[in-house]
Amino acid sequence: MAGVTDVVFRQLCKELGADVMVTEFVSAEGIMQRDEYTRKYTEFSDEQRPIGIQLFGADGVRMGEAAKKIIDWKQPDFIDINFGCPVNKVVSKNGGSSLLRDCPVLASVAAGVVKALGDSVPVTAKIRIGWDQDHINAREVCHILEDCGVQAIAVHGRTRAQSYSGLADWEVIDACARQVKIPVIGNGDIHSGQDVAFRKKNTAVSGVMIGRAAMQNPWIFREAKHFLATGMIDAPTTLEERWKLVLRHCALAVQSSRYGGERHALMAMRGRLMAYCKGFPGAREIRQQLTKVECLAHVEDIAAASLQSAQLQEEQHAPAP
Repeated sequence: MAGVTDVVFRQLCKELGADVMVTEFVSAEGIMQRDEYTRKYTEFSDEQRPIGIQLFGADGVRMGEAAKKIIDWKQPDFIDINFGCPVNKVVSKNGGSSLLRDCPVLASVAAGVVKALGDSVPVTAKIRIGWDQDHINAREVCHILEDCGVQAIAVHGRTRAQSYSGLADWEVIDACARQVKIPVIGNGDIHSGQDVAFRKKNTAVSGVMIGRAAMQNPWIFREAKHFLATGMIDAPTTLEERWKLVLRHCALAVQSSRYGGERHALMAMRGRLMAYCKGFPGAREIRQQLTKVECLAHVEDIAAASLQSAQLQEEQHAPAP
């Protein structure tokens, strides 16, 4: 998730129980042409392992060269190829899910990266179930990727045409998992620990990938592990705990070298803050305030006012002694 799964957010998700993570995707051509500018998208800490660096592109040879450059910079645990992104600016460059329409090129990209890396690190891939409802070819694509030497595949249960609308088709994901020998990880509409347990029990997937749900609720990893271990729903995350993580995320972003100062960091965080506050008491007003934040102190003031307002409402609705 470009602009979301940066090194700071991954740190928080790891602390909350995420097992395996992938960086924001990065253009192979960007790696080849703009080393220093692009390298920031591939940064990770050793505490975040196992972790993969995700690439997109349409030239197998260049993709392989880019993957080797990454290995020279810093050894990830795997390289992940993105064949799933539906965004127009990626698809228009023949990247992401556009290659689901051109299986020979998709195969050349996968084989090129696998060949370039040899035995150094595994290569994985992420796909969607097809280009549109009339061209659902995920099972064929999984066989192609397996034959090319890809060692695991994440399947998002929507077509490119759906983008993020409608429902993920877990029947297709299940069929993919049953037809190849390599692990298949299911992705789409995972919002709770119960969702994780249900998909693990009722499909042949080897694992479950959580994406957009973590933007609003990174505690989902902790909740999922608790439910899998106990069969019980974890206690709801309190408003105070939510604001505590929001403020920590902001502080870590300010400290990060990625954004170049407090103002730029907080401006970059605005979209993330919008996702965090969904479901908060008075969320509409909070969102309006968050669109203007430029410093950490401003976010702290908004958090303090939100908590105070929630406490007053709780006191007003408390039963009389």
